[in-house]
Amino acid sequence: MTSTRARAAAVAGCLVASVLTLSACGSAASTSTGSSSDAKKASTATSAQDFGGMDALIAAAKKEGTLNAITLPRDWANYGALMDGFTKKYGIKINDENPEGSSQDEINAITTRKGQDRAPDVVDIGSSFAIDGAKSGIFAPYKVATFSSIPSGFAEPTGLWAHDYGGYISIGCNASKVKECPKSFADLLKPEYKGMVALNGDPTQANAAFSAVYAAAIANGGSLDDIQPGLDFFGKLKKAGNFNPVQAKQSTVESGETPITIDWDYLNSGYAAEFQSKGINWQVNVPSDGQYANYYNQAINKWAPHPAAARLWEEYLYSTEGQNLFMGGFARPVEFDAMKTAGTLDTGAAAKLAAVSGTPQLATPDQLTKAKAVVAAGWQKAIAG
Repeated sequence: MTSTRARAAAVAGCLVASVLTLSACGSAASTSTGSSSDAKKASTATSAQDFGGMDALIAAAKKEGTLNAITLPRDWANYGALMDGFTKKYGIKINDENPEGSSQDEINAITTRKGQDRAPDVVDIGSSFAIDGAKSGIFAPYKVATFSSIPSGFAEPTGLWAHDYGGYISIGCNASKVKECPKSFADLLKPEYKGMVALNGDPTQANAAFSAVYAAAIANGGSLDDIQPGLDFFGKLKKAGNFNPVQAKQSTVESGETPITIDWDYLNSGYAAEFQSKGINWQVNVPSDGQYANYYNQAINKWAPHPAAARLWEEYLYSTEGQNLFMGGFARPVEFDAMKTAGTLDTGAAAKLAAVSGTPQLATPDQLTKAKAVVAAGWQKAIAG
């Protein structure tokens, strides 16, 4: 399982109680390979019903024949299975560009490629970028058929963005190399973990790393309104010699270069499943003293070159099939509770999710904005010692 995607930014709202720069090169082109009338209609459709129903949307999307995606690693939250499933079901080819990119790369691609056929149709981004994108007018409002199943506060009211899947900050550990795996942030300061503790990216750029700082803040007397203790914690970790500056990813985990990682539970759980057959005992613990949760978001490019396929992709992701496939990658689908009530939840996949006790905290947009500014200004100073 490769999970090096540097997903920048964080998320807004509250978890469901039971679960939770690219170049501007390229020629300008037509906005769709389908008919111009269908493309124009699709680009303004705010729902499948608004377009004329699912059958009409599917037919228009098939005419376009292509979906431009961006920064979707195949083994991040089971996106490989999702992309394969969509193509098999509808016969629509997916171009997935820059799978290891960031949310900022996605936004840059929309803004620099307006009017080009190589622009992304859809993006999967952290909430601060989703909120900023909505404010700047680069997304199209669209409500999927299951929009009412998305909990209140988990989507922009007109459908400019919506949470899709999420998880919890966790501590992953190679028990084949570490005698006793840490189960809390306090444990990470122990001398036996010298040079072992790594993050998935830079907290000023990557959502997973930023969220790790937030979780560390909660564990060390901070709060969603005060992330500074998280920076202070990593300063202590660096001073103790325990902080490992190498970005955690599959190759570094497998080689033992990053034997302890602070990352999303769905990524660490993926490592555990992937490496079991290779004799690596990768353990996953949601820290008892710093529980923090986060969702990523879907949004449609306002100028999507394949507007019908973009909308059909959203319908697929938020369908029962799509939501259960996210869970197959150890991520927690936003419609978890609704599907559980309806009896459509994949209970086998749900049972494999990392165990969590209590209710993890999740920041509001205002809290995130302030926290990001503090981290941007203080991260390098924190780890300089």
